[in-house]
Amino acid sequence: MASKLSEHERDQLENGSSFTPKFSSDGLVTAVAQDATSGEILMLAHMNSEAIDKTIETGKAHFWSRSRGKLWMKGETSGNTLDIVEILTDCDQDAIVMKVNLNGKGACHTGRRSCFYRKVRSDSPTVKLVHIDE
Repeated sequence: MASKLSEHERDQLENGSSFTPKFSSDGLVTAVAQDATSGEILMLAHMNSEAIDKTIETGKAHFWSRSRGKLWMKGETSGNTLDIVEILTDCDQDAIVMKVNLNGKGACHTGRRSCFYRKVRSDSPTVKLVHIDE
């Protein structure tokens, strides 16, 4: 069980200037890539401390692949990179939003611009996915 933060620690976390990501038990934080101009959500992935450090150092989005168990830079094989414009964190620093410029055709490994290309539609009694990018 995680220890509770003191009032001072909570105040520093929520109002202070130190970037201290709160990693999950597996050492990851959730990261969202958002188009800096349109606001469109392009992808969601995970970052460990090394991915965050490389992202800040290079200005290119890096992530931790849970399935492959390794660090990767978005676009290292496809060429579709994400240039960092701004990095935001939430109040308790356990999630990150990166405002980015997309270089290339798409952010999704399927070749689409966004990984979020389907919506959930409920046609009682069934629930199904409907493509929104066609």
